[in-house]
Amino acid sequence: MALPDSPLDWVGRLSRQHDVELPKLRALNDEYELLSPRSYMHPEIFREIGDRLQQVVIAWPQLVVDSVEERLDPEGFRLPDQDSGDDELWKVWQENNADEGSQLGRVDALVMKRSFVCVGAGDDPDTPLITFESPLEMYADIDPRDRTVRAALRRWVDPEASPSLPSGPQLITSHAGVRYATLYLPNSTHWFENGTEVDRDEHSLGAVPVTPVVNRARLTDWLGRSELGPVLPLAHAANKIATDMMVAAEFVALPLRGIFGIGPQDIEDASGNKMTALQAIMGRLLTFPDEDGTAKHFEFASANLANFHDSINQLARLVASIAGLPPHYLGLTTENPPSADSIRSAEMRLVKRAERKQVPFGGAYERTMRLVKRFQDGDWDPRYRRLETIWRDPSTPTIAQKADAAVKLNNLPKPIVPLRQTREDLGYTDAQIARMETEDSKAAAQDPLAQIADQLSQRPGALSAAAA
Repeated sequence: MALPDSPLDWVGRLSRQHDVELPKLRALNDEYELLSPRSYMHPEIFREIGDRLQQVVIAWPQLVVDSVEERLDPEGFRLPDQDSGDDELWKVWQENNADEGSQLGRVDALVMKRSFVCVGAGDDPDTPLITFESPLEMYADIDPRDRTVRAALRRWVDPEASPSLPSGPQLITSHAGVRYATLYLPNSTHWFENGTEVDRDEHSLGAVPVTPVVNRARLTDWLGRSELGPVLPLAHAANKIATDMMVAAEFVALPLRGIFGIGPQDIEDASGNKMTALQAIMGRLLTFPDEDGTAKHFEFASANLANFHDSINQLARLVASIAGLPPHYLGLTTENPPSADSIRSAEMRLVKRAERKQVPFGGAYERTMRLVKRFQDGDWDPRYRRLETIWRDPSTPTIAQKADAAVKLNNLPKPIVPLRQTREDLGYTDAQIARMETEDSKAAAQDPLAQIADQLSQRPGALSAAAA
């Protein structure tokens, strides 16, 4: 298919492609927000109970997504030949509140296959603008040859500008109905209002300043896949069973009692008041009038709800195995409390999943920061092709374990890792390490013997030679 010739043609093409995907994206978003429709429920139940039946929703979709995202924390950007992170890039990241924005973007990517990061000119030339966008509002056209973005479109509706329209991203089927849109092309950015171009910026960047953050991309599908896909059938089944349990609790969880020989009008309380309909329902009482006036009582045993518990627990085990979650995350515990080692062993798959996410997500952030550097310098810096994202350790070792391992590696006769790397392994930030190194320098300047020893330790064999 030939590429569009004009910006307006690009808007039409991207709008149509986005409209096809919007219903699926909205459905996935509803699953994460626990607004999923009732599944596997028999129509007779609705006719019998009507509006009184409220679905019980178990928050497994949120658990699956949040358990991974909670372990994804970028802490900086660094070139391979730098001892510490790039302060300038991290400054831009922080001034754009990208810690919060990137977290929201990762959640959207895990739920709805992808999110987007946009870079633009800010009020300060040294601080380009970074924004994180939802796939409900933005769509990008990917070049199948080199996987780069050929064009991207963001559409939204302003409820203040059009009070008759509902708020939030709208399913717009033609660019004539678009309230606002921004089209990003390699050398220009265009702004539209109601299908009419109102402004443009000929920036001649040479690249679309939009980077997709894609989850679970495949070689033939670079738009990504949702983290919820494999677990949604199990979550729907658990919601159905939990709802059935509440229906059973309403009707058969209490013993059903009956009396032959009398009717409801014959039952009074201690004050002589007739039994009400609510009392009859809550009492679970059946009455069968008998002509001879003899009253005989009987009782049906209450239902055992443990069968529902067992079914939900079995589904929870399947979710844990598919999503790589530790069993205790889903409430599957044993009588014996787990040890610290067993907990870390159970979290191994979850940690590995988080490390796998760091690769594509980190790649998206690195491409974003290359664009930031391009906006700052006015030209591409080839050194930043080797930029890497610094991530916090996604595992959960104890402080004592981390400290013990780091100190052992540094205190060997010939240290395997330098002191700075040891401090990074212990989780200290670049700013904290810089303050430590400043204090180390001050202490060394005040202690000549320590200074001499430090200099000798930097030369292999020098200390032994001095001792001889």
